[in-house]
Amino acid sequence: MLRLGRTKRGPWGIFWAILTLVGLATRAAQRADVGGEAAGTSINHSQGLLQRLQELLRQGNASDVVLRVQAAGTDEVRVFHAHRLLLGLHSQPFRELLSNQSEVLLQEPADCAAVFDKFIRYLYCGDLVVQLAQAIPLHRLAARYGVASLQRGVADYMRAHLAGGAGPAVGWYHYAASTGDEALRQSCLQFLAWNLSAVAGSAEWGAVSPELLAQLLPRSDLVLQDELELFHALEAWLGRARPPLAVAERALRAIRYPMIPPAQLFQLQARSAALARHGPAVADLLLQAYQFHAASPLHYAKFFDVNSSAFLPRNYLAPAWGAPWVIHNPARDDRSTSFQTQLGPSGHDAGRRVTWNVLFSPRWLPVSLRPVYADAPGTALPAARPEDGRPRLVVTPASSGGDAAGVSFQKTVLVGARLHGRLLVRHAYSFHQSSEEAGDFLAHADLQRRNSEYLVENALHLHLIVKPVYHTLIRTPQ
Repeated sequence: MLRLGRTKRGPWGIFWAILTLVGLATRAAQRADVGGEAAGTSINHSQGLLQRLQELLRQGNASDVVLRVQAAGTDEVRVFHAHRLLLGLHSQPFRELLSNQSEVLLQEPADCAAVFDKFIRYLYCGDLVVQLAQAIPLHRLAARYGVASLQRGVADYMRAHLAGGAGPAVGWYHYAASTGDEALRQSCLQFLAWNLSAVAGSAEWGAVSPELLAQLLPRSDLVLQDELELFHALEAWLGRARPPLAVAERALRAIRYPMIPPAQLFQLQARSAALARHGPAVADLLLQAYQFHAASPLHYAKFFDVNSSAFLPRNYLAPAWGAPWVIHNPARDDRSTSFQTQLGPSGHDAGRRVTWNVLFSPRWLPVSLRPVYADAPGTALPAARPEDGRPRLVVTPASSGGDAAGVSFQKTVLVGARLHGRLLVRHAYSFHQSSEEAGDFLAHADLQRRNSEYLVENALHLHLIVKPVYHTLIRTPQ
């Protein structure tokens, strides 16, 4: 067994020792002919090499540089005996910094200094264990010292934990925006949009910046109970953040007041502190909302443009716009359900309902094309073919009639995941207005696997949403 330690050859002794280990591992993995046939035999000693590299870092054997890491604003200094060769292999900044000196003082933010040992260990061993609170400082160190592989790895970790609802989405968004990591920024923004109800009710909501708020409010894919919930969340944010007047009024004008029933609008005007202060800035939008609720949508559309975002519902979870559907053992067989939604958000349509029929199939083939098997003892169903394995969800109206004139319906299906007792949105699928199903619905899901990211305790948690979209008609001559 080759031991790595201090040698008379100085710091280059460790370099030759590493090369020797790598050479041994390479020769052991070479192919050999056995019995005249080429048989690939691999003997992998890489774990032993990694263990020796860990010992090399921990014991400081043959070190030729000293890194003194000081936490900014403190006298605390951590000392690392390291090796110029290994640091330079991963990092151009380290290669330049250590080219003509053997001891350097690195001043780092306190959170980065606290994880510097993990960062150095990665440079030696290529792996580390990350915790949520360590993601940003590790990513910052990787960016500062040009370790692209670690930077990508931490960013992937952050995106994965966002999808599971574990990451601090608001803090990570602001970090991604400040560093220009567009992929991470978009992942954070998507998570916040799909889980705005949960975020607005958490401590994170108070940390939302005006810039992030301006990114969220115009979106039609926000998932919340109704527009009134968004107004109350915004009002709470305004009370804590106390932004400049222009920021507050711009945010209040992003609320879709036509989506709020007239009775609730009256209450807001009478009781809302935000409207008491900024009422004149949204007076025209409130008048527009009352006009919209007073007339039939067909009549209103003759005189006003209803194609603006103010008349498009977001992804509301309230019963008027959809229904939850929990499918237990979804890989087993077909399921169906039905639910009702309000014809439209207008007060004129408040009492009108549309009934929707939903079919879920874990296989691609429709029921009418599948063979029928006898339910006899010992009868085994053939294995599903790969092309039959993709789930299918079809949403159709129970009937079509004149009530839907001037309106088309956009369907959205939310797929939930449970975390710490909360059900968070992990995926969302939108149907084209003229389509009855989403072509990519659960396209990559393995519903046979009980620990699938799409399942909660072997159940598929869906929320079906139907959004009416009004169409502008030919205007009546004035």
